[in-house]
Amino acid sequence: MSGPRRRVAARRGAVLLAAWLLAPLPAAAQPPGDWPIESPPPPLLAPEVIFPDYELRQLDNGLQVVVVAAREQPVVNVRLLVRAGSTNDPDALPGVAAMAAEMLDRGAGGRTAQEIASTIDNIGGALSVGAGNDLSFVNVLVMKDSFEFALDLLADVTRRPDYDLSEIARHRRQLLSSMQVSYDDPAYLAGLVFGRLVYGQHPYGRPSTGTPDSMRRISREDLQAFHQAHYLPNNAILAVVGDVTTEEALAGVRRVLGDWERGELPVPSLLEPPRQSPRLVVVDKPGSVQTVVRAGHLALPRAHPDFLTFDLAIKILGGEGGNRLGGVLRTARSLTYSASADLAGRQFTGDFMAKTETRSPATAEVLRLMVDEIARLQRDRVRLAELAGAQDYLAGNFPLSIETPNAIATQVLEALLFGLDLDALETYPERVRSVTTGDIQRVARTFLQPDNLAVVLVGDAGSFVDDLAGVGFDDYELLSADEIAASTAGLPGP
Repeated sequence: MSGPRRRVAARRGAVLLAAWLLAPLPAAAQPPGDWPIESPPPPLLAPEVIFPDYELRQLDNGLQVVVVAAREQPVVNVRLLVRAGSTNDPDALPGVAAMAAEMLDRGAGGRTAQEIASTIDNIGGALSVGAGNDLSFVNVLVMKDSFEFALDLLADVTRRPDYDLSEIARHRRQLLSSMQVSYDDPAYLAGLVFGRLVYGQHPYGRPSTGTPDSMRRISREDLQAFHQAHYLPNNAILAVVGDVTTEEALAGVRRVLGDWERGELPVPSLLEPPRQSPRLVVVDKPGSVQTVVRAGHLALPRAHPDFLTFDLAIKILGGEGGNRLGGVLRTARSLTYSASADLAGRQFTGDFMAKTETRSPATAEVLRLMVDEIARLQRDRVRLAELAGAQDYLAGNFPLSIETPNAIATQVLEALLFGLDLDALETYPERVRSVTTGDIQRVARTFLQPDNLAVVLVGDAGSFVDDLAGVGFDDYELLSADEIAASTAGLPGP
């Protein structure tokens, strides 16, 4: 075992979420017309926030182990991340990583799927498995007295999955049924097409859960090959968080994972995402009374030094503590129930996406207003009050992100997965509050591309396509929802 002990020194300074409860004045002191008060009170004073100490070690087989002592509750969370997800799917077989991960608890280490489920239920614990773009995971949450059992179970499902043929067939039927429902969901279709427009042939542009065609072709041998190639200790990070000492945690991890043999990792061969260019795709769903609207483009990888600042900019555009889009589309124009914008940071790149839904005849107007707000954020300096609102939310939400062992594990593992500075976790509120309006203007002008947006509209095309040219969008491609669902890739061409 190697690796120096690292300790996060306690530094304090985060602001809780703004208090939204309004305290009315006594009736005698309230003149007519002064109630109800429309603006919320200012945030509460910042409490002292302590990020727990942690130990970071590495076993001889290359497994990184993080131990975080959180002794407030008799609970332990054991979470393992494998640095492989849908990005590592075979080019012609999307969905392998997701299926390989989702099958881990469907029989492993001599236990059937039913035995695994009933055993974890009987001790009042929780087991979850799955995969994302850049990772696969196994997560076990138990009471302190079941810690050793949690390690045994995690080792079995991680290292010794059965990939039983009957369980594979059952899971395949469930996935195909779920996909049939998803392809009838306008929001799902919009996300599917948006991913392809932004990422092209890059793995991030493929549906991570696969397509109906690929689901039918994935074999047990495909799952076993993926597991053998990627589920290796030198490709994994394990976090043990909760009511356990460092010595207890490391001894338990060595017992169940110390003999896990390291292996040679496959060299990733990823295509570069396409050069960003404007593109508008209309997915026709006749009879729809609403249109799903998505607009965005490539953005920043999670480890980019400007990610935090750009995230604040996007919060001002359409996130918590800001949301210009909501102010214009919902409050001022009554065109939607909600509008938002998100920044997704991944291992190799990321994307920015603005989104809403609106009644079909208002589609063109909503799209024009959305694009105008994106352009305004790039063009004009934001107001200090707007920045403060986004800062209050992000800094104030930080204490909630380290309240439980599970939440702490998420923070630490995300930092390790994306190569972030662990020591910077504790300074997050201060770093958020150090951003200026000038910083927001710089990143908005550098990274926002209102003239190169990928736009997806899913709805009854006949009710709005003739209006698009009148608001400056006369070049569009028209697809049917049935075409997307029936195609091998499930997506339009790049």
